[in-house]
Amino acid sequence: MEFPESNERRKKLGQAIMFGLSRGISYGIVALLFLILFFIVKQGIGVINWEFLTAMPTDGMTKGGIWPAIVGTVYLVLGSMLFAFPVGVMAGIYVNEYAVAGPVKRFVKMMTNNLAGVPSIIFGLFGMALFVNQMGFGASILAGSLTLGLLALPIVIRTTEEALKSVDDTFRQASYALGGSKLYTIRKVVLPIALPNILTGLILAVGRVSGETAPILFTVAAYFLPKLPSSIMDQAMALPYHLYVISTSGTQIEASRPMAYGTAFVLVVIVLIVNIAAALLRNYFGKKVKMN
Repeated sequence: MEFPESNERRKKLGQAIMFGLSRGISYGIVALLFLILFFIVKQGIGVINWEFLTAMPTDGMTKGGIWPAIVGTVYLVLGSMLFAFPVGVMAGIYVNEYAVAGPVKRFVKMMTNNLAGVPSIIFGLFGMALFVNQMGFGASILAGSLTLGLLALPIVIRTTEEALKSVDDTFRQASYALGGSKLYTIRKVVLPIALPNILTGLILAVGRVSGETAPILFTVAAYFLPKLPSSIMDQAMALPYHLYVISTSGTQIEASRPMAYGTAFVLVVIVLIVNIAAALLRNYFGKKVKMN
């Protein structure tokens, strides 16, 4: 015969073990992140100076700076988000607010999930076939941005859909009761409330595309291009591809290793700055929602 006290103690013990395990795993993940950042900073900080950040690369990218790669990366990230964010948000709105529950809606959601699992190199091949060859954009910032935008699209769609789902239906019903149309309700009521969580999807998408090498390898990235692009139809250097090349350049590996770590450090800093900016925007809009 078991006593209620022993059952209670067993439940508390199990709960304490699970909480302790979850806490330990969380701290371990944070520690791993800081370990990676510490390694990159330690190895790369020695080559960071004004010349490294603003000069053109020389000597087969083993000397000089990485300014063209920084500019190219910023162009590609901004271009991909200009495509993926509005298209993804509108698709998420349709799936959550307009699509009727049924086979079509389930099919769209299933395809979105499958698209998120497609390897990035497949996106690169598709982008080369469609944007570079078929549409005649050539190897250009436009082709690379559109390819990276397709890569980020499933993330934006799913996070937008989940953000809209989290908005309580009472807000929609109150707007309808006051005579608001569906479009007005979405634009003036639902979207402002969901915007902080939608921006979370933007952060995730930026983190995904900023470090991709395979898609830009086929669509935009140049091996050695010591000049800045003058239009979206030009090729460009990019930090991920630059890092890949100087880390695998045969006999030049040892000579270029410090530059590789410096490039990795700069790439991490750029992603961190973009994430911080997006997080500040999310907090700003979150406070506005609470005030209203």
